[in-house]
Amino acid sequence: MSNTIAICDYGMGNLHSVASALEHVDKSVIVQITSDPDVIEKADRIVFPGVGAVRDCMHEVSRLGFDGLVARCIASGKPVLGICVGMQLLFSNSEENGGTRCMDLISGAVRYFGEDLLDESGDKLKVPHMGWNNVTQAINHPLWENIASGAQFYFVHSYFCEPADTSLTAGVTEYGKKFTSAVARNNLFATQFHPEKSHDNGLQLLSNFCRWNGF
Repeated sequence: MSNTIAICDYGMGNLHSVASALEHVDKSVIVQITSDPDVIEKADRIVFPGVGAVRDCMHEVSRLGFDGLVARCIASGKPVLGICVGMQLLFSNSEENGGTRCMDLISGAVRYFGEDLLDESGDKLKVPHMGWNNVTQAINHPLWENIASGAQFYFVHSYFCEPADTSLTAGVTEYGKKFTSAVARNNLFATQFHPEKSHDNGLQLLSNFCRWNGF
């Protein structure tokens, strides 16, 4: 039985590093980097990545019809994994670029960390939040299997997601404030961090995704 994973290619993101990581953790998967809607809809699993400015990403997503495509894939029940800006695009809107409407597949906003972000000692924190940080698991989930709560993952971002329904929060990280670093709803899981850059913990999450049936 084949296990095909389509990585949505809308010109934003280091897609080959995601593909290489998936192929590394599961030799049986067939990974396709594609912008072809038919290939994406026929795949067993979908990865929706993204890096860069959300307005540019959203422009390409809309131009290619990926907003409706991703919505259909989620509605179909197949496992979908959003990564970094791919997570942010799922939300209603973002403060980035003076305000940007996103895909509105998850109710909530994407907020800017701010210029005066301080740590517990009152020292100023740099924005973007870049490097390793802990993720505390807020729920039990198949994608957390064999990953300790508090494990470290790699982040690069200036904006964070704020779901209207806090029960969707699957992981929490602290950087001047506590923020949602992973969300989960039925067959959808999305992370603000980059699992493909997160060494053993990230590879474990991707391995879990390759086996996850979406429920």
